[in-house]
Amino acid sequence: MHRNQKHLSQHEIEQLEEKWRNAMLKGDIAVMGSLLAEDFIAIGVNGTLQTKEEALARLSNGKRHITSLELSDRRVRFYDSTALVTSKAEVKGNNGDDDISGSFRYTRVYVRNAQGKWKIVSFEASRIRESGDRK
Repeated sequence: MHRNQKHLSQHEIEQLEEKWRNAMLKGDIAVMGSLLAEDFIAIGVNGTLQTKEEALARLSNGKRHITSLELSDRRVRFYDSTALVTSKAEVKGNNGDDDISGSFRYTRVYVRNAQGKWKIVSFEASRIRESGDRK
């Protein structure tokens, strides 16, 4: 990837990451759906797999409420038409009766499709455990 193209792609991915963050905070299913590839797969913090349909259904059921989502330590790497994003997320919120607040590391993979649009094809999150946390 040429330097100018890499710079433009970096900017595009950073904008998409912010779009994703805002959609999560607002529970905006339409925006989330537009960001995810049809063959999207997620691996949640407990190891469960979710397809695009399952992820959107989980967001649309109204139980998940994210009140704060602060991102830091973002790194974006490019491999041809693939972008790999790693970041740290500080989350405050709940999923119905369960508190989902905490610190997480995540990896999100974008692929540029035939139409030139970046789509999220994969996501995996891991909770950052404090030294005194139980396993």
